[in-house]
Amino acid sequence: MLTGLSVAMIALLIAAGVMLDLMLGEARRWHPLVGFGRLANAIELKLNRGRHRYPAGALAWLLAVMPLILIAYWLIRWGTSIEMMAGAGLHAVSLYFCLGLRSLRDHTLPIEQALAQDDLITARQRTALIVSRDTEQADASDLAKAGVESLLENGNDAVFGTLFWFIVAGGPGAILFRLANTLDAMWGYRTPRYRAFGCVAARIDDVLNWIPARLTALSYALLGNTGSAWHCWRTQAPQWSSPNAGPVMASGAGALELALGGEASYGGVIENRPPLGTGRLATPSDISRAWRLVAVTTALWISVVILIAAFKWLLEREMHA
Repeated sequence: MLTGLSVAMIALLIAAGVMLDLMLGEARRWHPLVGFGRLANAIELKLNRGRHRYPAGALAWLLAVMPLILIAYWLIRWGTSIEMMAGAGLHAVSLYFCLGLRSLRDHTLPIEQALAQDDLITARQRTALIVSRDTEQADASDLAKAGVESLLENGNDAVFGTLFWFIVAGGPGAILFRLANTLDAMWGYRTPRYRAFGCVAARIDDVLNWIPARLTALSYALLGNTGSAWHCWRTQAPQWSSPNAGPVMASGAGALELALGGEASYGGVIENRPPLGTGRLATPSDISRAWRLVAVTTALWISVVILIAAFKWLLEREMHA
């Protein structure tokens, strides 16, 4: 879908999509992902029944995702056929709707602000909006840890995975990744209801996330304590059941020199998760540190694409000299 666009234009579109996200944030009304969530819920209620739940889950995934990808492909192709810049604009708008960089900031920094004011009630309420663990009895350290972990993991899911697939396949690629990631978040649970039905959604998300997750882990390592991040990635990530969250969170925790992971309560049941990182426990100010790591990683990715565009331009100039 990016055929005909130079590397420089791709870099410009990525920068435009990120700037739109930072300036506008999530759409307050009629956000496409909210509408998609309702569609996915309706499909799941219709198909998640009976004995054949594996194939039903595969069919549900196709029905939820593929029509929207085809519509996006057709719209961008139609816009490009009229005017190249119109098609480019549709790519950038697609990226904007798929990114969640500002949303990460808007949902996590208020947790730090509430904790700084010793307002545990508000901090617990805000944390409950972004994590599935229990927060009713969480103390300040628990809430700080939850905020940091959410930023590190969702940096990949809401930002870097989207950017990777945009570079690969433009607007439709970004949309494909975000829809697949949303379905994994909705259906990819190992519960009696979703264990079979959500298996396909979980595996597709694992495949789409495999390369972006490792590029994210590498970026966190380069921009933080590299030695600690690499050590934690290598030794701790294999202990996590998720093949992609493990590298991202272990590297991020090591980069920030924080001890994350460990005990957390889900539905009233205490789970002893594998450790992440090394160093001290998280404090409220570490939420800002984690946000800065995600933000600087975004700038790094944009810079790399710009450098590739500049190198390509210089190479072509030399060839035609």
